[in-house]
Amino acid sequence: MHEDSSSGSPGATPRLSAVIARCEALYHDVDLRTVHDWRAARGGRKVVGYMPIYVPRELIDAAGMLPVGIMGGRGQVEIIRGDAWFQSYICQIPRSTIELALTGRLDVLDGMLFPSICDVIRNLSGMWKVKFPGKYVRYFDVPQNYEPEVGGRFYREELRHLYADLRRLSGTTEDADETLRRSIARYNENRRVIGELLELRAKEPWRVPTYESYLVLFAGNVLPVEEHTALVREYIAAALESDRPRRDNARVVLTGAFCEQPPIELIRTLELAGCYVVSDDTALGRRWPTEDVSTEGDPLLALATGFLRHSPPTAARYEPHGDRGEPLVTLVKKQRAEGVVLAAPSFCDPALLEQPILQDTLDAARVPWTAFKYAENLGQFQVIREQAGTFADSIKLWSEP
Repeated sequence: MHEDSSSGSPGATPRLSAVIARCEALYHDVDLRTVHDWRAARGGRKVVGYMPIYVPRELIDAAGMLPVGIMGGRGQVEIIRGDAWFQSYICQIPRSTIELALTGRLDVLDGMLFPSICDVIRNLSGMWKVKFPGKYVRYFDVPQNYEPEVGGRFYREELRHLYADLRRLSGTTEDADETLRRSIARYNENRRVIGELLELRAKEPWRVPTYESYLVLFAGNVLPVEEHTALVREYIAAALESDRPRRDNARVVLTGAFCEQPPIELIRTLELAGCYVVSDDTALGRRWPTEDVSTEGDPLLALATGFLRHSPPTAARYEPHGDRGEPLVTLVKKQRAEGVVLAAPSFCDPALLEQPILQDTLDAARVPWTAFKYAENLGQFQVIREQAGTFADSIKLWSEP
């Protein structure tokens, strides 16, 4: 059996424990007290929320407002009103998100952006317009054609209209292009530091448990970008100082959790079951695009180009070429993973429709995999722990060397 470290974090220094405690407090802050405090300290500056996956946060930041990532109720909100707005056969995140709004927890937001994820999120944006007519609401579409002269032109125009709206909302009169370039530079730095964190986790996963790296990434949903960058750096330094035990766990890739997020306890359960998660697609929007965006020339064109050229593979993104499973196999090889955990939210059409394709590709590449479904309010983890533990043991016992 694998050692249970749920009672503490062996080898963690007080510095590391302090960083994680702060991130845990932000994770559990469903009332957005941190955002209220930010606003009060800045004379009532405006705040714009956005759903997960990709939203160009640089535009919100450059308009002088705080971008706030809304990732559902995270199992901390009893859904009562939300169930009256959606059918029972859809995923959990839209129901918990509308519940947060209807109970006043999102009143601090002056606007809300809904990126192109699926039809359910499109419908949620319409509901928002009906229920909150005084708020700025936009369904943010992305191109399905990745040719620069087609999808690139379309996307730049979408960005131009959105940026103009956001500047009107904030009332800023600063130079549009220059402020956007500065914002792009700040987010480039943030993504680079996040990349360093994830690289450390892949190289030495015993130093960086995935539940901790997830909490650190999640903190970026409610912190100004420069403050989050400093937090990530502080965590990396503290993790390197800590003397944590190295275990004979199986190296796995976790995929399918790009929108509705798994409970933090589920991520911890995978690790307690004997899995080192060396790559995942949780909190994916925090790392998108995957390369620096140019700070030269037209900043809107630079953002559009970054999306076209450096979008991570996900079921919510149109893939114009090739086998959808091939990027996953490539990732497995790059991270020296020994298996794949396909974890998708219940009733998530994009993730669940893609799973058979991924499974066939993994089988052809002789990559072990296991699959299960979850919901953000899942409360029982023993079955998943047993399944993940059996999977990790089978990798160690039976996989080819």
